Amino acid sequence: MTTEGTAVQSPASGPPRGQAPTRRSRRSADVPALVAGAREGDARSVARLISLVEDASPALREVAAALAPHTGSAQVIGLTGSPGVGKSTSTTALVRALRQAGKRVGVLAVDPSSPFSGGALLGDRVRMQDHAGDSGVFIRSMASRGHLGGLSWATPQALRVLDAAGCDVVLIETVGVGQSELEIASLADTTLVLVAPGMGDGIQAAKAGILEVADVFVVNKADRDGADQTVRDLRYMLSLGGRHSEAGHWRPPICRTVAARDTDNGVDEVLARIEEHRQWLESSGEGHRRRSERAAREIEAIALATLRERMGDVRGSAALGTLADAVVGGGTDPYRAADELLGQL
Repeated sequence: MTTEGTAVQSPASGPPRGQAPTRRSRRSADVPALVAGAREGDARSVARLISLVEDASPALREVAAALAPHTGSAQVIGLTGSPGVGKSTSTTALVRALRQAGKRVGVLAVDPSSPFSGGALLGDRVRMQDHAGDSGVFIRSMASRGHLGGLSWATPQALRVLDAAGCDVVLIETVGVGQSELEIASLADTTLVLVAPGMGDGIQAAKAGILEVADVFVVNKADRDGADQTVRDLRYMLSLGGRHSEAGHWRPPICRTVAARDTDNGVDEVLARIEEHRQWLESSGEGHRRRSERAAREIEAIALATLRERMGDVRGSAALGTLADAVVGGGTDPYRAADELLGQL
């Protein structure tokens, strides 16, 4: 597969008011043909389906229905951590190792958005070029478009596209704008938290709760001074308790990597720990619980987006104005007014 990057639109609003649809959104979509092509590994079909997701296409519901019977097989691995820890380098190393093991791999690399164009600042065309010509790898750069949590709003549906397209493993790399990319834990089967020596990640992890979302800690750039201290800091924090200390819970292992190396880089150990976690997810039932929770969040997000669309229709309407006046005049309260308004949607 090849790569194709794009910007995203809000699921609730589509293109901004007054802005003409993009050329891509004006094109009709033969969804059955695209899904069939994606199932056969056609990169253009996969890219087109993800574009429909990102553009909040009118065909999105049809896309979701067509993909549903073919999803649920891919292993989803998330990578998060602060800027400079080597997330993209680590992703490249993981892709290389997974391909050597015969796995088909999808990569969703979520970049921060340009404040001017709304598009991704980095993009897949300047990242992971080692795999650009590999037909067993699909790499897609997605813009966060202001969405908090380190992901794009379209990431869950893009994940479904790659799953249905036959990817054995999907790697999701978060924005990396600090230590707030906690949303990845609700989307991935296994979350890798990357830290690096000398960056203060240990203290930041304790402050922001990264410790709680990690399934595997990866101390990258482990050939640098301070790597041993970083490992000790992580072990100390794990010893303090939290959910990982409870009976039956997974205790995150700590791996050392030098992802920039082509060989002897520690990535094989990371994959071994990921496999151990996968087996634990299956045996404990946690894997099913996580995927059910993921689906619940996705349903909730779609429902809320639909509600926001309908609210947009009544905003500024006579009914809302009448209710607002009634609240101001003391004739009703905001909660009762909101219930009445919802009843009109």
